[in-house]
Amino acid sequence: MIGISRQTDYAARLVLHLASLPEGTRASIAEIAEARLLPAPFVRRLIGGLAKAGILQTTRGTGGGIALARPASEISLLDVVTALEGPIVLNQCLDGHHHCPLAHGCPIQAAWAEAARTLETHLAGVRFDALARSPETHLAAHLRCHSALRTQAASSCS
Repeated sequence: MIGISRQTDYAARLVLHLASLPEGTRASIAEIAEARLLPAPFVRRLIGGLAKAGILQTTRGTGGGIALARPASEISLLDVVTALEGPIVLNQCLDGHHHCPLAHGCPIQAAWAEAARTLETHLAGVRFDALARSPETHLAAHLRCHSALRTQAASSCS
């Protein structure tokens, strides 16, 4: 299966939560974890990588917390994916570390490269300000899951 890791999915949900708040608002790890149904220790681990990538900023002490490091309109889903997964490479023949003797003129390698470019272009165009514009939709889904968890019907959230 080609896919992203759970940590990348969680990181995107974390960034979405912050993008849904008024600009400049800081949130605590506990608040994010509760609102987005994420394990707090996992959120804590994600913050460092996202801060290093320039996506989040952290402030310690009273009034501190986690906030977006730049406007949500300047943060793409590609930024989050590459911060956690690295560059998009669908086949090792494209990662720059392996030399394929068939690379020149290989139609399969060209197809993989085009697919990766298409995916990168799409993810780069998905901005968190746009994702956060309809917070009632994703917040309603989270509220349903919270309710289901309370009634032990958590399987409906999967």
